Amino acid sequence: MKTAIAIYALAMTAANLSISHFGPWVSPINSFLFIGLDLALRDLLHQRLKTWQMGCLIVGTGLLTYLLNPAAGMIAIASAVSFTAASVVDWAVFAKLTGTWIKRANGSNIAGAAVDSVVFPTLAFGVLMPQIVAMQFAAKVAGGAFWAYVISKVKHD
Repeated sequence: MKTAIAIYALAMTAANLSISHFGPWVSPINSFLFIGLDLALRDLLHQRLKTWQMGCLIVGTGLLTYLLNPAAGMIAIASAVSFTAASVVDWAVFAKLTGTWIKRANGSNIAGAAVDSVVFPTLAFGVLMPQIVAMQFAAKVAGGAFWAYVISKVKHD
């Protein structure tokens, strides 16, 4: 579980720092690689962590982003807010779905990706960017499905 937490925090921090450095155009790439991974790991961690621990992890990675690059301040804040909102939605959907872990993870990832894709760029850049939202959503859902598959092959219940 410690490895999953470390990967989650590093992936989210890397996504935030690359957005801060490269700008919105890198969002779809980050969404597939890093946020898709975080969405799938969040479902795994939701089964193993208490709600308050998951909240601390999300806020902590936003703080880590800020500490590593204070210029990323609004990116870190937007990340913490959007991931908290997406996490609540993801958790609620994951908890209500039945079936295999991968089915539940992919279903909840769609809901979490929708929330995160609208909230993050709007807060981070101060404007709703429909094309970025659409590209992020598609990349997060695809990345989440890819990473959920990988995690389902290596996770140990």
